[in-house]
Amino acid sequence: MAADSLTSEDVRAAALALPQTTEKIAWSMPTFRVAGKMFATLPEDETSIAVRCPKEERDELVLAEPGKFWIADHEAQFAWVRARLDRLEDLDELRDILADSWRQAAPAQLLEQYPELGVPRPE
Repeated sequence: MAADSLTSEDVRAAALALPQTTEKIAWSMPTFRVAGKMFATLPEDETSIAVRCPKEERDELVLAEPGKFWIADHEAQFAWVRARLDRLEDLDELRDILADSWRQAAPAQLLEQYPELGVPRPE
């Protein structure tokens, strides 16, 4: 799948495929949650995603690929990063980003139930 064909429906399908994920509208946009904790949103007219990301990693991502990743001003103090859907390589990259964010929000018990989601795929 070419990156320019990734859509909000791809995000929705990939996010909802993760265990115990729910979708809820908040701040007039779709948000995705596990165990009540938000791990992804579809802001900017659903042309990007916002996901959890440790600040150190987030800063490295933005420096390495500023056309793909950025930090929204109002999220700078939080461990979140934005990614432009049209800049993602493919559906696998989208799934990896969402799974990484899901792992950060999921409770330990859920991570234990789904060990295959507990660690990123090897490069």
